[in-house]
Amino acid sequence: MTVLDYARLAATPVTTDPFPHVVVPRFVPATALETVVAALPELDRRGSFPTTSLRLGRAAASLIQELEGPALRLAIAQKFALDLDEAPTMLTLRGACTERDGHIHRDSRAKRVTVLLYLNPATAAWARHEGCLRLLRQPNDLEDFAVEVPPTDGTLLVFPNGETSWHGHKTFIGRRYVVQLNYMQTDAAARSELRRHRVSAFVKRLTLAA
Repeated sequence: MTVLDYARLAATPVTTDPFPHVVVPRFVPATALETVVAALPELDRRGSFPTTSLRLGRAAASLIQELEGPALRLAIAQKFALDLDEAPTMLTLRGACTERDGHIHRDSRAKRVTVLLYLNPATAAWARHEGCLRLLRQPNDLEDFAVEVPPTDGTLLVFPNGETSWHGHKTFIGRRYVVQLNYMQTDAAARSELRRHRVSAFVKRLTLAA
């Protein structure tokens, strides 16, 4: 089932301030978003969970399958003039945000491209700018941002990782669904990152069961 709006992605130009990126609102159309969100698992612990370790409903599983498919890979490669043909992927889901999240960082050098897909309804918290990802001009000032991305309504954010791709967000505590897809430098890097996330997810499940 194709639910992603590739035409909207193709029509969105790359913005270079503060680093190359695209933001595509409603990449998951409203007609599909509600069904996808209803098929997501409850995640009440912070952290990134490999989607292979989660029980996804049919609509969510279909979305994940499409995100890892060739159409999105080709669209992103063309958008940023990259060769992603052989790039392995890593895909995780986050569903809970705490005061420990949002600190300014840039992604690991093992990640060539970061793809974030936000699956949350609009709320007053986002209107207060809590939990809205900011693309930053420097690594030590959350207020010096060029773009702020509300994590709502099927919005897509894509950026190649670089030395200056700093980002973070103001504190938000609560549900905040985001699918993160990464095109990795090597297959070994992808396996290593996924192994770390699987161990973390296993520990969280043990803690919940205790």
